[in-house]
Amino acid sequence: MSKYGFIGCGNMGGALAAAAAKAVGGNAILLADADEQKAKALAEKIGATVSTNETIAKSCQFIVLGVKPQMMGVLMQEIAPFISFESVVVSMAAGLSLSRLKELLGVERPLIRIMPNTPVQVGEGRILYAMDGVKLHQEKAFLELFSHAGTLHALEEKLIDAGTALSGCGPAFVYLFIEALADGAVTCGLPRETALELAAGTVLGSAEMVLKTGIHPGALKDAVCSPGGSTIEGVHALEQNGFRGAAMEAVIKAFEKTKELGKK
Repeated sequence: MSKYGFIGCGNMGGALAAAAAKAVGGNAILLADADEQKAKALAEKIGATVSTNETIAKSCQFIVLGVKPQMMGVLMQEIAPFISFESVVVSMAAGLSLSRLKELLGVERPLIRIMPNTPVQVGEGRILYAMDGVKLHQEKAFLELFSHAGTLHALEEKLIDAGTALSGCGPAFVYLFIEALADGAVTCGLPRETALELAAGTVLGSAEMVLKTGIHPGALKDAVCSPGGSTIEGVHALEQNGFRGAAMEAVIKAFEKTKELGKK
């Protein structure tokens, strides 16, 4: 059994399938979607094969479910009778715990709960995951399958929702910040295209500084702020407008909503 199936070819499911194709080859991937044209378009792009939910359940080593949480129960009931004991079911449904997924599936099968973020589309994603009943060789195959999507982080499942609020929802917060930085620069006279490139590049470079140096971001911030200089004036303006509090509250609210989705 060497096939990899993706049920749900939306933005995230499609991005993960494309990344998987780079790791195992498109000819090893089966795709299914309620919108068959969407599956066909993705299949042509990555060299995969359009299939059905039942065929994927019967023949795939990994069955990746990219459907919304409210659709998961019906899908699980549909595919459960066909899933092999050696197949691993991977869910990216926000808020659905491993225990809830097991309940919806109704049979004992290896389960992996993941939360990817949108940068997987450019190979720079963060994929959080927690497992139940997964053997070491299956985890290794899972990591290899998504190695071209970005970095994978194993977490205790109780931390997945918090991680989702940060890395899953966080790109939207960062995009908003990049747009705001660019808007400020445009107000100061910089052309829009240049402002966006500089804003995005500044965020990228600053993130790399945090990751590659291991220095606390507060210390890196202090190193840019000369006494009485321009940068500290900007930092002061951010603090006056509640920047850090707003960023913290965004993550907290996203976390609370994620928990709420898991109860439905």
